[in-house]
Amino acid sequence: MGHRLRVLVAEDEFIIGHDLCATVAEAGYDVEGPYDDIQSAMLAYQKHKPDLAILDVQLGDGIVYPLAEQMMAEDVPVIFHSGHLSPSEVADRFPQARAIAKPAPPAEMIASVQAALSQH
Repeated sequence: MGHRLRVLVAEDEFIIGHDLCATVAEAGYDVEGPYDDIQSAMLAYQKHKPDLAILDVQLGDGIVYPLAEQMMAEDVPVIFHSGHLSPSEVADRFPQARAIAKPAPPAEMIASVQAALSQH
């Protein structure tokens, strides 16, 4: 079997970030994170390009859009996970990305991860 797919998680709410990482890991993916700020997520991304990223829109040090734009430009699918913006607001700006309102039920998150990877 090939390498396990790597998912980068950027989430600044401690419990949500750890729950999200546990959910993704239980589904059989390698998880990097949770990173609570853009700088640490960017460093991790530059070190090991993930197969997919789950990004909270608002991290401790700002809005994650520049990082998301770089990832999408380098062909990494992105799922935005936000309590601040509606999925339709994110879709208006990033039609190629997925968006899930926070907190997402684990089954919904995994379905979205699988769909994003299969469409990729």
